Amino acid sequence: MKKLNLIFVILMITSLVSFTTSCNKVDQQVDDTSAAADDAFAESIYTDATNIADEAYAGGDGLKSGDGDNQFLSGCATVTLDTTATPRELIIDFGEENCLCRDGRYRRGKIIVTFTGRYRMPGTVITYGFDEYHVNDNQVDGTKVITNMGPNQNNNLYYNIEVVGVIYRANNGGTLSWNSSRVREWIQGVFTFTRWDDIYLITGTADGIRPNGQTWEREIINPLRVDLSCRWIVSGTMEIQPEGLPLRILDYGAGECDNIATVLVNGVTYTIFLP
Repeated sequence: MKKLNLIFVILMITSLVSFTTSCNKVDQQVDDTSAAADDAFAESIYTDATNIADEAYAGGDGLKSGDGDNQFLSGCATVTLDTTATPRELIIDFGEENCLCRDGRYRRGKIIVTFTGRYRMPGTVITYGFDEYHVNDNQVDGTKVITNMGPNQNNNLYYNIEVVGVIYRANNGGTLSWNSSRVREWIQGVFTFTRWDDIYLITGTADGIRPNGQTWEREIINPLRVDLSCRWIVSGTMEIQPEGLPLRILDYGAGECDNIATVLVNGVTYTIFLP
């Protein structure tokens, strides 16, 4: 579990959020972007949980999380790591009051992680759960499970990632339900232990129900290629289908490391620039 190498997910979330932001002009001409925004919000919440667990595990048992060069945790969070239990258990406790973390978000409650082995070991299962866990007063519930499936037919390690999530929005903002099913194939850099040469292919789907009852679906139709040496996703396409609204097809390009993408809505292609 040490170094779960999910930085690429942050890059993907950045791109999704950027899509929502950059397309404001486009969507003023066609429709609302709220479903895409809720999808990106939910994805970021559950991705953060994994990044926090990575950071906590690296620090070890008894860490007062303000130590070191942490990007997320702060001194008001305490880490407990039990490697004698079966499965092993990692608890990140932010306390009962809001704790300002280094990424600028307030957290309280616990993230509870169990894991059966190391991240690179085929068969390892990593499960994330939550106990009164809040992010900026949004209560997070549900589970996230990462399973190392071993080598595929291309002899690359691949992982199944399943999320069944519920977020209770702050200030009586209603309930956001979000499910995600994804496969991540590690196609380069697995043996170097240097993350900047890692390359992944991502496939899968997501769907959700917004607080107003509107549903949406998202599907990766051509694998997203994530190269950690590049700031942006370098290729791949996905479809986002909000209920009752036009289908959007987001295309990241043919492999160049640049911030240019396109979105196809109602038969019209728009060029967008990702920050």
